[in-house]
Amino acid sequence: MLMCKQTQPLLSMPPGGLTMAFSSHRWLKEKVVVVMGATGTGKSRLSIDLATRFPAEIVNSDKMQVYEGLDIITNKITEEEQRGASHHHLGIAHPNVDFTASDFRDMASLSIESILGGRRLPIIVGGSNSYIDARYGCCFLWVDVSRPVLHSFVSKRVDKMVGNGMVEEVEQLFYPNADYTRGIRRAIGVPELDLYFQTGFLDEEARAKVLQEAVHEIKTNTCKLACRQLEEIHRLKNLQK
Repeated sequence: MLMCKQTQPLLSMPPGGLTMAFSSHRWLKEKVVVVMGATGTGKSRLSIDLATRFPAEIVNSDKMQVYEGLDIITNKITEEEQRGASHHHLGIAHPNVDFTASDFRDMASLSIESILGGRRLPIIVGGSNSYIDARYGCCFLWVDVSRPVLHSFVSKRVDKMVGNGMVEEVEQLFYPNADYTRGIRRAIGVPELDLYFQTGFLDEEARAKVLQEAVHEIKTNTCKLACRQLEEIHRLKNLQK
């Protein structure tokens, strides 16, 4: 499976706990926390821990979780896992539309202003946006783990998703010659299963092999996504210097 180079985090976790610090030149701006990290590092768990300890609300910025449906394959956080923390932008876009960075900016701005208006802290989970960074005093928290641990977790998470019904979930969305460049069908796991759904004529053993190859491809592509996300975090880190 693809491996990424281990790098130093933007923020280290001291023995005494986590301290949030804002750049001094941003104190006049209203404050926003941005929880960042590659897929599978535990961003959602950290955001909920923060939101249950501070007067805060969570703004999702995952571009696939914003769509309705495919809750397993997009790894949407369940109502039970939310532990009462208010979440914005989960499952609000039609599966067939293209939800752009501009759409996120406009919608996130409204949500952030509403949260701040209620004297609560907005916590953006999944990444930032140059518009958000310029307008607010952002505290960036980078959730990072070693590469071997991350890739092992990705593999186990995909296996768990398969066990939870991922294949059956995607099959409900499948039709021949679907466009995998638009909407929720861009999500990792959807195009990879296309060949499997088209091989119903094969015997059970041959079809199981096709599924095994599809699952392996999903794991590989998820690891590639993690590498791209890390590159983006380092790009942001360099801009903040």
